[in-house]
Amino acid sequence: MNRRRSPVFVVTLSPGTTPPYLPGEMPGLGTACEAAYSTGMDTLTGIKMFLQVVESGSFVAAADRLDVSTAMVSKHVMNVEGRLGVRLLNRNSRTLSLTEPGKVYFERCKIILDDLAETELELGSLGNTARGTLRITCPSWFAGQRLADVLARYRQRYPEVVVDVSFEDRIVDLVEEGYDLALRVSADARLLPSGLIARPVKSMSLFVAGSREYLKRHGTPKFPEDLAQQDCIAVGSQDSWVLRGPNGKVEVPARIVARYRSMAGVAHAVAAGLGLAALPRIFFEDDPLFRHQLVPLLKDHPFAQGTLYLVYVSRRNAPLKIRSFIDFFLETVSREEELAPAAVA
Repeated sequence: MNRRRSPVFVVTLSPGTTPPYLPGEMPGLGTACEAAYSTGMDTLTGIKMFLQVVESGSFVAAADRLDVSTAMVSKHVMNVEGRLGVRLLNRNSRTLSLTEPGKVYFERCKIILDDLAETELELGSLGNTARGTLRITCPSWFAGQRLADVLARYRQRYPEVVVDVSFEDRIVDLVEEGYDLALRVSADARLLPSGLIARPVKSMSLFVAGSREYLKRHGTPKFPEDLAQQDCIAVGSQDSWVLRGPNGKVEVPARIVARYRSMAGVAHAVAAGLGLAALPRIFFEDDPLFRHQLVPLLKDHPFAQGTLYLVYVSRRNAPLKIRSFIDFFLETVSREEELAPAAVA
Protein backbone atom coordinates (compact mmCIF):
# COMPACT_ATOMS: atom_id res chain seq x y z
CA MET A 1 0.00 0.00 0.00
CA ASN A 2 1.47 3.31 -1.10
CA ARG A 3 1.53 6.08 1.46
CA ARG A 4 0.65 9.49 0.17
CA ARG A 5 3.51 11.84 0.77
CA SER A 6 3.00 15.49 1.65
CA PRO A 7 4.12 17.79 -1.14
CA VAL A 8 7.49 19.48 -0.70
CA PHE A 9 7.89 22.97 -2.11
CA VAL A 10 11.34 24.25 -2.94
CA VAL A 11 11.83 27.94 -3.62
CA THR A 12 14.91 28.73 -5.69
CA LEU A 13 16.10 32.32 -5.75
CA SER A 14 18.21 33.68 -8.53
CA PRO A 15 21.33 35.66 -7.61
CA GLY A 16 20.34 39.12 -6.42
CA THR A 17 16.69 38.14 -5.83
CA THR A 18 15.14 39.42 -2.59
CA PRO A 19 13.46 36.72 -0.49
CA PRO A 20 9.70 37.14 -0.02
CA TYR A 21 10.05 37.56 3.76
CA LEU A 22 12.22 39.70 5.95
CA PRO A 23 13.80 38.15 9.07
CA GLY A 24 11.08 37.69 11.66
CA GLU A 25 8.27 37.81 9.07
CA MET A 26 8.23 34.13 8.06
CA PRO A 27 5.06 32.82 9.66
CA GLY A 28 5.71 30.59 12.67
CA LEU A 29 9.48 30.45 12.11
CA GLY A 30 11.36 33.76 12.08
CA THR A 31 9.48 35.23 15.05
CA ALA A 32 10.06 32.13 17.16
CA CYS A 33 13.76 32.05 16.30
CA GLU A 34 14.20 35.71 17.10
CA ALA A 35 12.34 35.28 20.38
CA ALA A 36 14.61 32.38 21.36
CA TYR A 37 17.69 34.41 20.45
CA SER A 38 16.44 37.41 22.43
CA THR A 39 15.68 35.20 25.44
CA GLY A 40 19.18 33.74 25.33
CA MET A 41 20.74 37.19 25.19
CA ASP A 42 18.53 38.42 28.06
CA THR A 43 19.54 35.39 30.13
CA LEU A 44 23.23 36.04 29.59
CA THR A 45 22.82 39.74 30.39
CA GLY A 46 20.84 38.90 33.51
CA ILE A 47 23.54 36.49 34.68
CA LYS A 48 26.28 39.10 34.14
CA MET A 49 24.31 41.72 36.05
CA PHE A 50 23.53 39.31 38.90
CA LEU A 51 27.22 38.43 39.25
CA GLN A 52 28.19 42.11 39.20
CA VAL A 53 25.66 42.93 41.94
CA VAL A 54 27.11 40.19 44.17
CA GLU A 55 30.73 41.16 43.49
CA SER A 56 30.07 44.90 43.88
CA GLY A 57 27.94 44.52 47.00
CA SER A 58 25.03 46.67 45.84
CA PHE A 59 22.79 47.44 42.88
CA VAL A 60 24.06 51.02 42.73
CA ALA A 61 27.73 49.98 42.59
CA ALA A 62 26.95 47.34 39.96
CA ALA A 63 25.12 49.92 37.84
CA ASP A 64 28.14 52.25 38.04
CA ARG A 65 30.51 49.47 36.97
CA LEU A 66 28.26 48.42 34.09
CA ASP A 67 27.41 52.02 33.11
CA VAL A 68 23.66 51.40 33.18
CA SER A 69 20.85 52.59 35.43
CA THR A 70 20.17 50.98 38.81
CA ALA A 71 16.61 50.26 37.67
CA MET A 72 17.94 48.32 34.67
CA VAL A 73 20.15 46.15 36.90
CA SER A 74 17.28 45.50 39.31
CA LYS A 75 14.96 44.58 36.43
CA HIS A 76 17.39 42.03 35.00
CA VAL A 77 18.04 40.40 38.37
CA MET A 78 14.31 40.18 39.07
CA ASN A 79 13.80 38.60 35.65
CA VAL A 80 16.41 35.96 36.50
CA GLU A 81 14.69 35.22 39.81
CA GLY A 82 11.31 35.07 38.07
CA ARG A 83 12.57 32.70 35.40
CA LEU A 84 14.15 30.41 38.01
CA GLY A 85 11.26 30.68 40.44
CA VAL A 86 13.55 31.26 43.43
CA ARG A 87 14.88 34.24 45.34
CA LEU A 88 18.61 34.69 44.82
CA LEU A 89 19.23 37.75 47.00
CA ASN A 90 18.07 38.90 50.41
CA ARG A 91 17.55 42.65 50.18
CA ASN A 92 16.91 45.36 52.70
CA SER A 93 17.72 49.06 52.92
CA ARG A 94 21.27 48.46 54.20
CA THR A 95 22.51 44.99 53.31
CA LEU A 96 22.52 42.55 50.45
CA SER A 97 23.20 38.83 50.87
CA LEU A 98 22.90 35.62 48.89
CA THR A 99 20.23 33.06 49.65
CA GLU A 100 21.20 29.38 49.59
CA PRO A 101 19.95 28.99 45.99
CA GLY A 102 21.70 32.28 45.22
CA LYS A 103 25.04 30.92 46.43
CA VAL A 104 24.72 27.86 44.20
CA TYR A 105 23.66 29.94 41.20
CA PHE A 106 26.45 32.47 41.74
CA GLU A 107 29.20 29.82 41.84
CA ARG A 108 27.88 27.94 38.80
CA CYS A 109 27.37 31.10 36.74
CA LYS A 110 30.83 32.39 37.61
CA ILE A 111 32.37 29.16 36.28
CA ILE A 112 30.25 29.38 33.12
CA LEU A 113 31.24 32.98 32.36
CA ASP A 114 34.90 32.31 33.15
CA ASP A 115 34.85 29.38 30.72
CA LEU A 116 33.14 31.55 28.11
CA ALA A 117 35.73 34.32 28.52
CA GLU A 118 38.60 31.85 28.25
CA THR A 119 37.08 30.32 25.11
CA GLU A 120 36.75 33.74 23.51
CA LEU A 121 40.37 34.54 24.37
CA GLU A 122 41.54 31.27 22.83
CA LEU A 123 39.56 31.93 19.65
CA GLY A 124 40.74 35.56 19.52
CA SER A 125 44.36 34.50 19.86
CA LEU A 126 44.01 32.31 16.77
CA GLY A 127 43.74 35.38 14.59
CA ASN A 128 46.87 36.71 12.93
CA THR A 129 45.96 40.39 13.32
CA ALA A 130 46.10 42.35 16.57
CA ARG A 131 42.89 44.31 17.01
CA GLY A 132 40.59 45.70 19.67
CA THR A 133 41.04 48.13 22.58
CA LEU A 134 44.19 47.77 24.68
CA ARG A 135 43.75 49.25 28.18
CA ILE A 136 46.97 50.34 29.90
CA THR A 137 47.52 52.02 33.27
CA CYS A 138 50.72 53.87 34.21
CA PRO A 139 51.96 56.63 36.54
CA SER A 140 50.98 60.23 35.81
CA TRP A 141 54.57 61.22 35.04
CA PHE A 142 54.62 58.81 32.08
CA ALA A 143 52.39 61.27 30.20
CA GLY A 144 55.28 62.65 28.18
CA GLN A 145 56.73 62.59 24.72
CA ARG A 146 58.70 59.36 25.12
CA LEU A 147 55.67 57.14 25.81
CA ALA A 148 53.70 58.95 23.11
CA ASP A 149 56.43 58.11 20.60
CA VAL A 150 56.41 54.44 21.65
CA LEU A 151 52.63 54.23 21.29
CA ALA A 152 52.76 55.95 17.91
CA ARG A 153 55.29 53.42 16.61
CA TYR A 154 53.21 50.55 18.01
CA ARG A 155 50.11 51.86 16.22
CA GLN A 156 52.04 52.09 12.96
CA ARG A 157 52.77 48.40 13.23
CA TYR A 158 49.33 47.41 14.58
CA PRO A 159 46.84 49.96 13.19
CA GLU A 160 43.73 48.00 14.25
CA VAL A 161 44.50 48.34 17.96
CA VAL A 162 43.01 51.27 19.89
CA VAL A 163 45.24 52.21 22.84
CA ASP A 164 43.33 53.37 25.94
CA VAL A 165 45.80 54.77 28.51
CA SER A 166 45.04 55.91 32.07
CA PHE A 167 47.62 58.00 33.91
CA GLU A 168 47.13 57.62 37.66
CA ASP A 169 49.34 57.46 40.73
CA ARG A 170 47.86 54.39 42.37
CA ILE A 171 48.18 50.62 42.08
CA VAL A 172 45.10 49.46 40.22
CA ASP A 173 43.60 45.97 40.26
CA LEU A 174 44.08 44.86 36.65
CA VAL A 175 41.43 42.15 36.79
CA GLU A 176 38.86 44.04 38.84
CA GLU A 177 39.14 47.23 36.81
CA GLY A 178 39.50 45.62 33.39
CA TYR A 179 43.04 46.66 32.44
CA ASP A 180 45.18 44.58 30.09
CA LEU A 181 48.59 45.88 31.17
CA ALA A 182 50.30 48.16 33.66
CA LEU A 183 53.59 50.04 33.59
CA ARG A 184 55.06 50.25 37.07
CA VAL A 185 58.34 51.52 38.56
CA SER A 186 59.48 49.78 41.73
CA ALA A 187 62.70 49.27 43.65
CA ASP A 188 61.67 45.67 44.33
CA ALA A 189 59.40 43.39 42.29
CA ARG A 190 58.15 41.89 45.54
CA LEU A 191 56.39 45.20 46.27
CA LEU A 192 54.18 44.75 43.22
CA PRO A 193 50.76 43.04 43.57
CA SER A 194 51.06 39.27 43.91
CA GLY A 195 49.65 36.83 41.39
CA LEU A 196 50.74 38.90 38.38
CA ILE A 197 53.54 38.63 35.83
CA ALA A 198 56.09 41.46 36.24
CA ARG A 199 58.61 41.66 33.37
CA PRO A 200 61.60 43.92 34.09
CA VAL A 201 62.16 46.32 31.19
CA LYS A 202 64.91 48.77 32.18
CA SER A 203 66.40 50.59 35.14
CA MET A 204 65.09 54.03 36.03
CA SER A 205 66.54 56.60 38.42
CA LEU A 206 65.27 59.61 40.34
CA PHE A 207 67.52 62.61 40.96
CA VAL A 208 67.26 65.64 43.20
CA ALA A 209 66.21 68.62 41.08
CA GLY A 210 65.49 72.32 41.42
CA SER A 211 64.46 75.22 39.23
CA ARG A 212 67.04 77.67 37.94
CA GLU A 213 65.25 80.48 39.74
CA TYR A 214 65.33 78.60 43.09
CA LEU A 215 69.03 77.78 42.74
CA LYS A 216 69.84 81.44 42.09
CA ARG A 217 68.12 82.39 45.35
CA HIS A 218 69.29 79.52 47.58
CA GLY A 219 72.49 78.31 45.96
CA THR A 220 73.32 74.96 44.37
CA PRO A 221 74.06 72.05 46.75
CA LYS A 222 77.43 70.47 45.99
CA PHE A 223 77.29 67.59 48.49
CA PRO A 224 74.43 65.45 49.84
CA GLU A 225 74.80 67.08 53.30
CA ASP A 226 73.96 70.48 51.76
CA LEU A 227 70.37 69.30 51.25
CA ALA A 228 69.67 69.74 54.96
CA GLN A 229 69.68 73.53 54.42
CA GLN A 230 67.39 73.38 51.37
CA ASP A 231 63.58 73.42 51.14
CA CYS A 232 62.21 69.96 50.33
CA ILE A 233 59.06 69.09 48.42
CA ALA A 234 58.29 65.63 49.78
CA VAL A 235 56.82 62.89 47.63
CA GLY A 236 54.30 60.65 49.36
CA SER A 237 55.54 59.60 52.79
CA GLN A 238 59.12 60.83 52.29
CA ASP A 239 60.63 62.38 55.45
CA SER A 240 64.36 62.53 54.55
CA TRP A 241 66.75 62.57 51.62
CA VAL A 242 68.02 59.01 51.04
CA LEU A 243 70.67 59.02 48.32
CA ARG A 244 72.81 56.28 46.79
CA GLY A 245 76.44 57.18 46.15
CA PRO A 246 79.78 55.55 45.34
CA ASN A 247 80.28 54.80 49.05
CA GLY A 248 76.79 53.51 49.74
CA LYS A 249 73.62 55.02 51.15
CA VAL A 250 73.56 58.57 52.49
CA GLU A 251 70.59 59.84 54.54
CA VAL A 252 70.14 63.56 55.16
CA PRO A 253 67.34 65.25 57.18
CA ALA A 254 64.79 67.01 54.98
CA ARG A 255 63.38 70.49 55.67
CA ILE A 256 59.93 69.75 54.24
CA VAL A 257 57.89 72.74 53.06
CA ALA A 258 55.26 70.88 51.03
CA ARG A 259 54.08 67.33 50.43
CA TYR A 260 52.64 66.04 47.14
CA ARG A 261 50.99 62.75 46.23
CA SER A 262 51.31 63.09 42.43
CA MET A 263 54.71 63.12 40.75
CA ALA A 264 53.43 65.40 37.99
CA GLY A 265 52.33 67.86 40.69
CA VAL A 266 55.80 67.73 42.25
CA ALA A 267 57.41 68.74 38.95
CA HIS A 268 55.16 71.80 38.74
CA ALA A 269 56.02 72.75 42.33
CA VAL A 270 59.75 72.47 41.66
CA ALA A 271 59.43 74.51 38.46
CA ALA A 272 57.62 77.21 40.46
CA GLY A 273 60.61 77.49 42.81
CA LEU A 274 58.89 76.05 45.88
CA GLY A 275 61.85 73.83 46.73
CA LEU A 276 63.92 70.81 45.70
CA ALA A 277 62.47 67.36 45.04
CA ALA A 278 63.41 63.94 43.71
CA LEU A 279 62.16 63.56 40.14
CA PRO A 280 62.52 60.93 37.40
CA ARG A 281 65.10 61.87 34.80
CA ILE A 282 62.36 61.86 32.17
CA PHE A 283 61.44 65.39 33.29
CA PHE A 284 64.93 66.69 32.53
CA GLU A 285 65.18 65.18 29.06
CA ASP A 286 61.83 64.46 27.44
CA ASP A 287 59.24 66.80 28.88
CA PRO A 288 59.01 69.98 26.76
CA LEU A 289 57.40 71.83 29.65
CA PHE A 290 60.08 71.10 32.26
CA ARG A 291 63.36 70.23 30.57
CA HIS A 292 64.40 73.87 30.23
CA GLN A 293 63.28 74.81 33.75
CA LEU A 294 64.49 71.94 35.93
CA VAL A 295 68.12 71.27 36.80
CA PRO A 296 69.28 67.84 38.04
CA LEU A 297 71.66 67.95 41.01
CA LEU A 298 74.23 65.64 42.61
CA LYS A 299 74.40 63.34 39.60
CA ASP A 300 76.67 60.89 41.46
CA HIS A 301 74.02 60.46 44.16
CA PRO A 302 70.66 59.40 42.69
CA PHE A 303 67.73 59.59 45.09
CA ALA A 304 66.42 56.17 44.11
CA GLN A 305 67.19 53.40 41.68
CA GLY A 306 64.16 51.54 40.44
CA THR A 307 63.13 49.24 37.63
CA LEU A 308 60.41 49.72 35.06
CA TYR A 309 58.15 46.66 34.98
CA LEU A 310 55.56 45.59 32.45
CA VAL A 311 52.81 43.98 34.53
CA TYR A 312 50.03 41.73 33.25
CA VAL A 313 47.87 38.84 34.40
CA SER A 314 49.13 36.03 32.17
CA ARG A 315 50.43 35.58 28.66
CA ARG A 316 48.72 32.20 28.32
CA ASN A 317 45.71 32.50 26.00
CA ALA A 318 46.14 36.29 25.96
CA PRO A 319 44.71 38.05 22.88
CA LEU A 320 47.17 39.06 20.19
CA LYS A 321 46.72 42.75 21.08
CA ILE A 322 48.31 42.06 24.51
CA ARG A 323 51.03 39.72 23.30
CA SER A 324 51.99 42.08 20.49
CA PHE A 325 52.34 45.04 22.85
CA ILE A 326 54.42 43.06 25.35
CA ASP A 327 56.85 41.99 22.63
CA PHE A 328 56.96 45.44 21.02
CA PHE A 329 57.47 47.30 24.31
CA LEU A 330 60.23 44.98 25.50
CA GLU A 331 61.94 45.19 22.13
CA THR A 332 61.70 48.98 21.90
CA VAL A 333 62.12 50.33 25.42
CA SER A 334 64.61 47.85 26.86
CA ARG A 335 67.17 48.98 24.25
CA GLU A 336 67.13 52.55 25.58
CA GLU A 337 70.17 53.20 27.72
CA GLU A 338 69.72 54.55 31.25
CA LEU A 339 72.07 57.53 31.57
CA ALA A 340 72.61 59.95 34.40
CA PRO A 341 71.35 63.43 33.45
CA ALA A 342 73.84 66.20 32.87
CA ALA A 343 74.74 68.07 36.03
CA VAL A 344 74.29 71.77 36.45
CA ALA A 345 77.39 73.79 35.63
